Amino acid sequence: MRLIGMLDSPYVRRVAISLRLLDLRHEHAPLSVFRDFEQFASINAVVKAPTLVTDGGAVLLDSTLILEFLDRIAPRDLRLVPDDIDSFVLAQHLIGLALAACEKSVQIVYEKNLRPAEKQHQPWLDRVERQLLAAYDLLEAGYAGADGWLFEERMMQVDITAAVAWRFTRSVLPETVPEARYPALCALSRRAEATPAFLAAPLD
Repeated sequence: MRLIGMLDSPYVRRVAISLRLLDLRHEHAPLSVFRDFEQFASINAVVKAPTLVTDGGAVLLDSTLILEFLDRIAPRDLRLVPDDIDSFVLAQHLIGLALAACEKSVQIVYEKNLRPAEKQHQPWLDRVERQLLAAYDLLEAGYAGADGWLFEERMMQVDITAAVAWRFTRSVLPETVPEARYPALCALSRRAEATPAFLAAPLD
């Protein structure tokens, strides 16, 4: 399999880390949707990161859909989604919050970095920041009191996505999400970033 995309994308990074934890052999092509647009388009005309090219040549896009596929082909004892329905629902809830935080972080960065200052709309930025903080407040509450990983002795997808999201937002919007406000997420991030799977897929 081939994973296409840069690790500075939280969506690419969560897939790269999951591939390692699932022990699935793959190659990584760190193509940028900006700098390498034409080369990326030759693989996936939509130019969406991450893109996964399966062993059979199928082109998959969207990190959540890619991860669903990977969990289906991985050894059962390595799968990253809990079997218990209550745990599954909780995991999906928290993953949704982490992905929302990623989305809102990207929107703020794009608005500030790609749109001319005179065309930026502060009321819209304020609303997006409010959504971002709401997502992280709820995610912090979900991890408050957690000793280690959320469900088991090993890291699961909810832990991967929450840690990746937090590290990404802290890297691009550190003043918006102060560490003092989110101690549980800081602890999760430190633990996750020290693992071999995270170290092998560093935030670029």
